[in-house]
Amino acid sequence: MKFNNIEHVFFDLDHTLWDFDKNSALTFDQILKEENIELSLQDFLETYVPINIEYWAKYRNDLVTKEILRVGRLKDSFAALKIEVSDVKIDSLSNKYIQVLPGFNHLLEDTIEILEYLKPNYKLHIITNGFEEIQHSKLTNSKILNFFSSITTSEEAGVKKPHLDIFTTALHKSNALASNSIMIGDSYEADINGAINAGLKAIYFDYYNKNESVEVPQIQKLKELRRYL
Repeated sequence: MKFNNIEHVFFDLDHTLWDFDKNSALTFDQILKEENIELSLQDFLETYVPINIEYWAKYRNDLVTKEILRVGRLKDSFAALKIEVSDVKIDSLSNKYIQVLPGFNHLLEDTIEILEYLKPNYKLHIITNGFEEIQHSKLTNSKILNFFSSITTSEEAGVKKPHLDIFTTALHKSNALASNSIMIGDSYEADINGAINAGLKAIYFDYYNKNESVEVPQIQKLKELRRYL
């Protein structure tokens, strides 16, 4: 099934094009060593990852601030691991993480291939809830910035996906209409429901292979977008 009359393709960034899990793990491997915290990376990530996901869900729903997210996810992780880390060191780790993370630039499989495939026929855009100060660096360092005509962040829009206003901001910024636009992302709540409520078409990128029953087309590899675009 091909989507007709699509002119604008909006992508989420983290977990959709940019390999957040791999790049984040590499970042923690570096900064935990630099801060002399004796803890295996695997043990840390097994605790940290679900806590981080929970904090991002709260952040998306305006239940915590950006600063509480940045510090709280680390504080809660070390507490769960029963490792004493001072507030000063947690603050240092939080800042280092933001600084070091965009220096790693692994992309998900097929990212360059699918962007090169889509670029001649569509205007490509990014809509992201990620922090303003590092999302542009991620795009630049991973050498995919030039594929995109516009980048809309939640901090710029003043709201986060799935809020209607971030999609309205992105459409206005890109001179696109909802009726000729499609959103691709890994969060069904933020990307897919948000896009549909804003009048866009949507394709769910089932990044974690959940194989859920959903109401829109879903893919598990980016190259599968060729079926629809």
